[in-house]
Amino acid sequence: MERIIALDPGRQKCGMAVFDDGSLVHKRVLATGELKSEVLQWYNEHSQLLVGDRTGSKNFISELREMFGIMKEDIILVDEHRTTLEARTRYWQEHPPKGWRRWLPTTMQEPPEPVDDYVAVILAERYFRQVIGG
Repeated sequence: MERIIALDPGRQKCGMAVFDDGSLVHKRVLATGELKSEVLQWYNEHSQLLVGDRTGSKNFISELREMFGIMKEDIILVDEHRTTLEARTRYWQEHPPKGWRRWLPTTMQEPPEPVDDYVAVILAERYFRQVIGG
């Protein structure tokens, strides 16, 4: 399997997740201005780029195409509907609230850090389900 780089572009921050052979090897949230240099560190000719289809994706895809000289059809748009809610749920599963916050429903709490990296992971998982099935 190829390297998958899933990107959740945003105006100020972006999520990125890198998968090799279907396994997550890297994820992080970065400032939008840092994303290109981070992608350059992970991108190679065997990489598949996935981009969430919402905020700023058209401009972002144009920039990716210019930066890497790849065809539009080599970048796959993935439906981003409700990924932020899924990402918050995933965050709380991995980082359960402590102290008095554990008594509040997590649906009423905001994670203390951005979850854009979790969104990128979810985008890749949606792609895997489409390609592999399940």
